[in-house]
Formats: sequence, C-alpha cells, structure tokens
Amino acid sequence: MTGSRVVALGHYQPAKVLTNDDLAAMVDTSDEWITSRVGIRTRHVGGPDEPVDELAAHAAAKALASAGLQPADIDMVLVATSTAIDRSPSMSARVAARLGMSSPAVMDINVVCSGFTHALATADHAVRAGAATRVLVIGADKMGDIVDWTDRSTCVLMGDGAGAAVVTADPDAGDRPGIGPVLWGSVPAMGNAVRIEGTPPRFAQEGQSVYRWATTQLPPIARKVCERAGVAPEDLAAVVLHQANLRIIEPVARKIGAVNAVIARDVVDSGNTSAASIPMALSKLVERGEVESGAPALLFGFGGNLSYAGQVIRCP
Repeated sequence: MTGSRVVALGHYQPAKVLTNDDLAAMVDTSDEWITSRVGIRTRHVGGPDEPVDELAAHAAAKALASAGLQPADIDMVLVATSTAIDRSPSMSARVAARLGMSSPAVMDINVVCSGFTHALATADHAVRAGAATRVLVIGADKMGDIVDWTDRSTCVLMGDGAGAAVVTADPDAGDRPGIGPVLWGSVPAMGNAVRIEGTPPRFAQEGQSVYRWATTQLPPIARKVCERAGVAPEDLAAVVLHQANLRIIEPVARKIGAVNAVIARDVVDSGNTSAASIPMALSKLVERGEVESGAPALLFGFGGNLSYAGQVIRCP
C-alpha cells in the first residue's frame, strides 16, 4: 500500500454577502443577538443562477490550477453535499462534466456537515488500495436554498460555498502519512437533532442538543484522532473544525489541547456552509500563509446524522 497526501486546495463563494444587519431587516434579530450566540457576522449567498455544482466546479478548478494538474489527470471525483436536489446526474458527475473530464469515477457522499472529512478518508482509502491515483475531493453546499428565511433561529446560521482538495498517491510517506488514519462514527439515536427534510427540503435542528453533544463528547474523540496519527495536540499547527458556531469551535479546540495551533474561525465571515466549511477554512489558512507546508493540521467534521469524522493531514 502507498500513502496519500493533499497537494493543493481551492475555495469559492458567491459574490453576494448578507450581513447581520441585512437579516435584521428580514426577521426579528440583531447583529448583537447573532454575534453573541453564534459568532457569525456575514455569510455569502448564491442566486438562483448559481447551482451547487457551479460553486463546486469553481473551487475544484482553483485547486487543480494550484496543483498544476489538468482535469484529465483526475481519475476520481468525490463531492460531499447535502443540498443536491436532483438524484441523478450526481453532483460529482455534473462537476466532472463542467470541468471537461473524460472518464473519472464519480461519487456523491451525503454525511452533511462531516461530509468532507468522510470524503477525504474515502479518497485516501481508494489511493491506498490502488483504485485511484489522483482524486478531486470537494465539499459544496448551498444552504441558502434549504433554509427557512422567516425562521430567525436557523436563517442566521447558514451560508453557501465550496472547497476542494487534490489528493494524490504518496509512495514516500513512510511514518509521516500525508493523510492520517480516520476516526469516524455517529450517534444514530440522536440523528434527528439535525434535519433536512420535506418537499421542498428545509433545514432544522435542535440547537441546544447539538451544542451539548459537540462541546462534551467531541473533544476526547478529536484527541484520539491525534493519537492515531501519532501527533500530540500541542504539536498541531492548525485545527480546522466544522464551522458551525464560534461558541462550539473555541471551547472544543481548547479542550483538545491544541495550544500552539491556529484555530480556523471562518464561520465569522462565511457562516455554516455544511460540507464546504472545512475545505474552505483550510484553503483560506493556507492561502494566507498562516500554516506552513508540511505542518500537521487536525480536520474534524461533525453535525448532521450526529456523525463525525476526523484526520490529521500534512498541509500542502
């Protein structure tokens, strides 16, 4: 078996920005109420002419350009999303068509907010098994299409966007794999705490239940992810958690013990973008030079289905 690594990243968000003051003109809320409870100040919202696969393709093209690769070089496309309205063609097939690919394997992965880390693990396993050599892994969601814009408890949370990673074989990884072992699981009995249901589909959640579960149950799981990777929490250069709520991100990061790490706080500017949140936040950290190439970063997704998945990667 060979190892795998992330060689490049990319992200994309729609141009339209919705501020807390904008939302205050739509529902009974305020900038102070939103920032004090979730830490969000702005979010990007796509229009009706910006489908999810378009957001995903923009992020993917940026990642490919950064890797110095052409679409034809990719032999597998994985898209993590929970906002694909159509059953077929899949989001991954539509992205492949937009990018002009010839014959990649295509697969969508719907694990909602932890979708990207599930997809990244799937890419790593495919490469290790010899089933793929270059994989495009995308997290893309258009949460603005499924949120109830009259519900002040949920509409303030969500944003749209996409993030992408190029994963390649790494035969020289040795004892420093570019993508560490995944630790994943779920709490099926609490699966209804985050829902996207109905026709048309609408997002809903039991916010307090999710908050208590995340802040109490996730830190020891995240520490175990580091243990599996052979990296002490204090040696992490970055911690990129699902960007759900600043009041979840900061205490969880603190309880992990990542005292020397840069903590991704993209939720402040982007809101909760579900499967897009981790790759977008990581791509921005790398683009701004806040983490060095080869530095260890903990990626940890959690949320819908009350599922979680995390791994330590070496930054591109």
